[in-house]
Amino acid sequence: MKKQVLLFGSLFITAALIFGVTSCKKSEETVTFSLSALVAQLAGGTIDLNAASSANNVPSNPTIVATFSLDLNAASVTSSNVILLRDWDKKNIPLTVTTSGKTVTIVPKEELGNGAMFKLTFPVVTATTGETLASFFRTFSTIGTFVPAGQIAYWNFEGNANDQVGTFNADSVINITYTTSYKAVAGKAATFDGTTSIIEVPNGDQLTNTADISLCFWMKTNSAGHVDAAGNPKGHFVIGLGAYYGFQFEVQGSYAECKFAATYDCVPPATSPHDLTFNGDGLTKDNTGWKACTFCKPLSPTPAEGMVAMLKDKWVSVVFVFKGTDPNKIATLYLNGEKMKEEEFLLADPALNAALGVMWNGAAPDVYPRLAFGFVKSRQGILWANQPWGGYKIPTSNHFGGQLDDVRIFHRALTATEIGLMYASEKP
Repeated sequence: MKKQVLLFGSLFITAALIFGVTSCKKSEETVTFSLSALVAQLAGGTIDLNAASSANNVPSNPTIVATFSLDLNAASVTSSNVILLRDWDKKNIPLTVTTSGKTVTIVPKEELGNGAMFKLTFPVVTATTGETLASFFRTFSTIGTFVPAGQIAYWNFEGNANDQVGTFNADSVINITYTTSYKAVAGKAATFDGTTSIIEVPNGDQLTNTADISLCFWMKTNSAGHVDAAGNPKGHFVIGLGAYYGFQFEVQGSYAECKFAATYDCVPPATSPHDLTFNGDGLTKDNTGWKACTFCKPLSPTPAEGMVAMLKDKWVSVVFVFKGTDPNKIATLYLNGEKMKEEEFLLADPALNAALGVMWNGAAPDVYPRLAFGFVKSRQGILWANQPWGGYKIPTSNHFGGQLDDVRIFHRALTATEIGLMYASEKP
């Protein structure tokens, strides 16, 4: 009997040991190779990029961290096989990819821009134990309205005139108020009284002197009481950097025309000022328009009525682009996201047909290299000082009356797609 008890006990212990070993093996086998977490890191926390729905509040300069369940073979996850694809232009964003243990850290080498969708694709990932995880992807969108990458200056006028991305802060703000902008999420806009208001930014010459440039802004003119000394409607000098010695944008007093004037750097030592004027008449080089004009949108019911409908007392998005790096030297004006006029300077007369880019060509005492919002030039300088339409000290000259917001400058030529996306995401 005693032997039977001992035998039974031995069998029980043996069975228990076998069961225990089997259970351990079974438990170890249940640890599968998987993605444990995928987040964008923020100063105050993280954003989950591995949720059921795509994240839409990722900053434009994210650090992305992927954590796996097992240690990784670093050679399987590198900057050459992790792909971050921007949706709207299908651009592969260059990345720095670092693998350590179970973690992969991904840092884009350039700003992603706001309001854009991205697809982050991982290759077949291998663990140090040999397990593999099939290729997979996740999507996310960057925060805010769509803004192309590469701004060198941006003024949003949220209670001040500071540059939000660069160093071009205003040092003079005269009679400016900040009021409700073109829509709630746009916050505030700078409001100009049409007689004395001006914002001045030093070192404005550094904003030009570039082969390619894009100037973007929202504006709303105010025609009420906006008259000259004779009581007639006066024009609006919206933005000016030494007038045409740098660049300027203005709206005619009739609201039937607007223009962007600038000086262009041509084959050295030549320079050439030029006005890109748009009045909606639809005339191009093929139907008796200027020989360098390749496109001009006809407005209806008449050109003047179409212009007034866009420019008088209405919020309008304005974008001017010059691409000196294009063999045809192309200047384009967009209103509300739509191309209105395009000129190919290669078809123009010398020296403009050899334009290399925009440039600062001003000199004291006529003009100074200070960007002005609300007038054609800064208060310094004697250019047009005694003209009834061009003297800052003359209240009835062409001071800008209205609102200005979201002024952006790029030293590259934005594409029509970028401009369309920006307008679609910003429009009221």
